[in-house]
Amino acid sequence: MSEEKLQSRIRREQIAEAALALVASQGLRRLSIAAVARRVGLVPSGIYRHFKSKDEMLAAALDLLEKRLLDNVRAARQKTADPLEQLEGILKRHVRLIREGRAIPRIVFSDDVHSGHPQRKQRAQRILERYLEQIGECVREGQRQGRIRPDLSPETVGMLFFGLIVPAVIRWHLSDGGFDVTRHAKQAWPLFLKAVTP
Repeated sequence: MSEEKLQSRIRREQIAEAALALVASQGLRRLSIAAVARRVGLVPSGIYRHFKSKDEMLAAALDLLEKRLLDNVRAARQKTADPLEQLEGILKRHVRLIREGRAIPRIVFSDDVHSGHPQRKQRAQRILERYLEQIGECVREGQRQGRIRPDLSPETVGMLFFGLIVPAVIRWHLSDGGFDVTRHAKQAWPLFLKAVTP
């Protein structure tokens, strides 16, 4: 890869990161090319060298969000061969990702992201599907190892696992971070284990 292409890729990631940070702190309605430019130390026209529009910039932010979610899954799966420990690691990493920035709930649950943008809605849905597929792989491996009940559908277990996160994140988001999502995850994890283990 040429130095110029590498610099351009790095700058695109910086811009996407800044967009996510602004969505997290101010919401999607206040996201603008000018605000992102200020955050990364560019003039607004500098953003247009990398993205044609705010929509394209937001698509890159969604790509970055997907990368983080899937990187969390990969990291948890590389750390241990035990599928239940993998799932617990994914849960902890997901909670940490949520606590580090409010962008995920603001993007996932915002009508502003999806309204009038069917491609963006489909993109968000694909991110969720890929994430759940990875969870399902952990579940299937757990069933092969005898660690997770074989009579359960991996998809259902995956949704149950996802249910450990989503309601807590909604409550955390609505309370402006007042709800302790970390404590909730710690308390909910043993209940999940009881439900899925032989």
